[in-house]
Amino acid sequence: MTRDSSARTAVLGSGYYRHHYTDMKPCEGAWSKPHGAAAEQGGDGRGAAGDPWKDCMDTAVQLALTAGQVVKKALAEEKRVSTKTSVVDLVTETDHYVEELIISALREKFPTHRFIGEESTSAGSKCVLTDSPTWIIDPIDGTCNFVHRFPPVAVSIGFAVNRELEFGVIYHCTEEKMYTARKGQGAFCNQERLHVTKETGIKSSLILTEIGPKRDPATLKLFLGNMERLLTFQAHGIRVIGSATLALCHIASGVADAYYQFGLHCWDLAAATVIIREAGGFLIDTSGGPLDIMSCRVVAAGTMELAQSIAQELQTIDYGRDD
Repeated sequence: MTRDSSARTAVLGSGYYRHHYTDMKPCEGAWSKPHGAAAEQGGDGRGAAGDPWKDCMDTAVQLALTAGQVVKKALAEEKRVSTKTSVVDLVTETDHYVEELIISALREKFPTHRFIGEESTSAGSKCVLTDSPTWIIDPIDGTCNFVHRFPPVAVSIGFAVNRELEFGVIYHCTEEKMYTARKGQGAFCNQERLHVTKETGIKSSLILTEIGPKRDPATLKLFLGNMERLLTFQAHGIRVIGSATLALCHIASGVADAYYQFGLHCWDLAAATVIIREAGGFLIDTSGGPLDIMSCRVVAAGTMELAQSIAQELQTIDYGRDD
């Protein structure tokens, strides 16, 4: 595996990707139309039969599967790796390619929509959520995992209208698990309904977190101090899996009780927020107030009591805002 720390390069025109992936089409099969045949729709993705944004969600599922194929194939191959905000904030040519694959397909089908993508934002595009229909995309969540071939790797696609999240699609590329949720219609993994746990206290909880890209001594002291306080309350354990979106899906699935992080971004949160809420869970700011997906911080849990209890114990690590 090549880990090239040179400056990030555009890859969309590379012969490698043209040869391997440009003939890929959105997948057909069990997940191609997860909510039934697509309704006839107007140019903005609204269903003509009174089912708003249905065609958008069906398209998101197809694109997540197609992108997941690319990611899974690339896992076993050599990678060109560069860095963004720090030496541990990694990006690969596949991140760029997958994001462009998704956005290009969406822009062709929904030309009036707006887009927020992790790699285009890193390259200088504005990260602003407006009232317009907006796609919020993380092409590879868990890039460090991807570089090292560690399994938790996902494609995440969220969708917001009037600054309200409407649906989320997250595809676990190596386990072929498709997490989906639509506002008011429940959350699912491969069509099986998801439910959060009902744990209310830190004691006996399994809590997930991520380290974040800052590794200076002061930030590490705050990070480890937060873990120490939660363990002092006799939490059963704290886990770091390297993918914020999949960690949040574990909360929705009921296999862990809570999650907190400083330093994640709106593309980590958008799709997962809908999935957790539709599974019966709660997301708040680390201050205890309402969630702001642009604030780069979150506490998520199956119950509001547990979310608030964790928030009260956390010392803030400042990562600024996305907008």
